[in-house]
Amino acid sequence: MIKKTLNQNAKYDQELLNVVEPDFVYNSKPINRLKIIQNDNELKDHNKHELLLDLKNRINSIQNCNLKSNSKNLVMGDGDVNSSIMLIGGVPGKIEDESAHTFQGDVGVLLRKMLLAINLELEKVYTTYSINFRPLEDRKPTPQEIKRYSVFLKEHISIIDPKIIILMGSTAMEAITGLNKISIERGKWKEMILINKTLQFIITFSPSYLLRFPENKKYSWKDLKEIRKKIDKLNM
Repeated sequence: MIKKTLNQNAKYDQELLNVVEPDFVYNSKPINRLKIIQNDNELKDHNKHELLLDLKNRINSIQNCNLKSNSKNLVMGDGDVNSSIMLIGGVPGKIEDESAHTFQGDVGVLLRKMLLAINLELEKVYTTYSINFRPLEDRKPTPQEIKRYSVFLKEHISIIDPKIIILMGSTAMEAITGLNKISIERGKWKEMILINKTLQFIITFSPSYLLRFPENKKYSWKDLKEIRKKIDKLNM
């Protein structure tokens, strides 16, 4: 006769199963993982808005700045904070200063047309300026002012974390590169390293400049086509 081995834990296993089993709910439907991804995106969006608000408060607390003293509003940014494309202009104009929004009036109309020409919607890119306050009488910012605000601009770029950056105008170019010959530097893809990350950017004329010198639109069109090629290459 073979002696049967008893499972001493069987009684406890059954008691445990009786306790936990009624709480299990079985469903043949697949898990909705899209909802989880959406929540992650919402969290990412929330974090960016919090970081941007903190940055805005620090810019607004800057001391001894004629730009700030003579402006009505700080113009931070508009558009999709999760966009892969960040567009940086030079400084706000009168309408932007009054509204606290980027690229308004005739400048905004022209920029929208420029982007639509390469199948981009203005609302689907993120727009800002290299300096967040309007210079008095729309003068060009000094090299010292550009350098002072470039610290905030680079942090702004880091928060948005775009795949490509479009620098519009000589002030935006100088803030990032330190260069001041836009006619030489425009239309070429370049790279910058920001917090150990390589970012690609291109320099082109600003819409406000093109309104004053429309004969240069042909050069901007070449730049826009280069931007479209890059977007397609990166599958954005």
